[in-house]
Amino acid sequence: MKMTVMTMTMMTDELLPVEKAAKKLQKKQKMDDARAEAELQTNILETEKYVLPSGQEIEKESVQPADLTLVQQRIKEVLVVLGDFVNRREENRKRKDYLSQLKSDLCTYYSYNEFLMALLMQLFPLTELVEFLEANEAQRPVTIRTNTLKTRRRDLAQALINRGVNLDPIGKWSKTGLVIYDSQVPVGATPEYLAGHYMIQSGSSFLPVMALAAQENERVLDMCAAPGGKTQYIAALMKNTGMLFANDANKDRSRAVVGNLHRMGVTNCVVSNLDGRKFPKVMTGFDRVLLDAPCSGTGVIAKDPAVKTNKDCKDIQRCAHLQKELLLAAIDCCDAKSATGGYIVYSTCSITVEENEWVIDYALKKRNVKLVPTGLDFGQTGFARYREHRFHPSLKLTRRFYPHTHNLDGFYVAKFKKITNTNPKPKANDEDEQEDATEVIAEEVESSSGDDAESTPAGGQSTVKSKLKTGEKKTKEKKRLATAQTGAKTKGKKKVTTAQAGATRPGSVQDSRKAKVFKKGGRFKGKAGAKPKKFGTKK
Repeated sequence: MKMTVMTMTMMTDELLPVEKAAKKLQKKQKMDDARAEAELQTNILETEKYVLPSGQEIEKESVQPADLTLVQQRIKEVLVVLGDFVNRREENRKRKDYLSQLKSDLCTYYSYNEFLMALLMQLFPLTELVEFLEANEAQRPVTIRTNTLKTRRRDLAQALINRGVNLDPIGKWSKTGLVIYDSQVPVGATPEYLAGHYMIQSGSSFLPVMALAAQENERVLDMCAAPGGKTQYIAALMKNTGMLFANDANKDRSRAVVGNLHRMGVTNCVVSNLDGRKFPKVMTGFDRVLLDAPCSGTGVIAKDPAVKTNKDCKDIQRCAHLQKELLLAAIDCCDAKSATGGYIVYSTCSITVEENEWVIDYALKKRNVKLVPTGLDFGQTGFARYREHRFHPSLKLTRRFYPHTHNLDGFYVAKFKKITNTNPKPKANDEDEQEDATEVIAEEVESSSGDDAESTPAGGQSTVKSKLKTGEKKTKEKKRLATAQTGAKTKGKKKVTTAQAGATRPGSVQDSRKAKVFKKGGRFKGKAGAKPKKFGTKK
């Protein structure tokens, strides 16, 4: 032990002054690092519990112009708290308090109305929701589609590069699309555009036509065709053979279809102006049908920011109802006995479940169709389960596209195969009736209550519940009356049959009475089941 101490002392004495100073600095640095770490841990403990703003602070913010920097910072902090809610939440605060504050801040920062923001919060996880909202603030890249009836993509790309256009192929999933980053000339006014060598079209609009996969010499219907981009793509896939019908309910937009088809060199198309819901009464027997249904446009907010504020529950319900009618009409137009087809493709530029999965599930119940793979090798699968709702398991074959994951407009694509041309027998489904009644009542309440609903929200809810209960009572009463009438008719028939059998029984009193009357040339006026009078008796 003495030898070890002596050795250490000798080594310390042998160190140079510079080395001794360096050792002291190292010790001091370690002590400073330990103090800094302790202070950091203390600060984390103090700040890890985010405190929500009080009611007075919220009132002050509502009066003054919103400080977007403060709102953005609060959004980030609330998201952190919700990510580790058990450890970071403030005492006596519930999760719904943080969600309510987050919804209010997101509406303020991104300029959405509360209805649409609440719908998006149900659709996406919170971290993915912010990515979706940020993606809607940026414009999608300009994309064009090569018209293969007139040129090839390679030749078109070279011609545009020579004119000062910076472009690239859109991706491996498309053989005709090009992405334009910047251009020294207007893309919609080049000689190539005027000659019909390409069409300015969003990348997501390629998808339903690719899923339809029209073949040569087929009869194809595009039920909602305007402005004609998808129709021309179908004609290019068919190589101007067969017969293509382009229909649109809007007469002015139908003119745009005609102009685009002439410019692109389509010669196998007939353009019509008719309500798509009435088309099965005019013509059926198509090999393939494409329905790009009108929708709320929640997938193209980057193109139309007005969707953020002008859409409500009524608009979503109205669109969903129209889409159901159009989809059933499209299925009725298709021929299940087609040798090459029998397919229907349904697509929307909306991301709401009410306009997509609910409509598809409704069609599966009302028509003899089944879902088949779309043929698109990317995109997220559709919802077979959404919150408390359960849809048909085959809905996983449908495809969803989002701007923050695929850099495309929000889109939904589903593909049906028609099994038979006959429709299934309607079943007494109380749920469908109740759902329709709920939608009608909700519309009536919204239109009638107006400002009163805002001033008395509890009263508005009770009104809806009371009306729903009244509707259910009326339905039950109708069913009870129908059952009673059916039972009464059956019972009456049984009585008449029994009475007639008893009256015509051989040897009965009434039978002998009838014979006497007929012998005299008279008519028997006795009622069936009446007690016969005894002859030869005096009062």
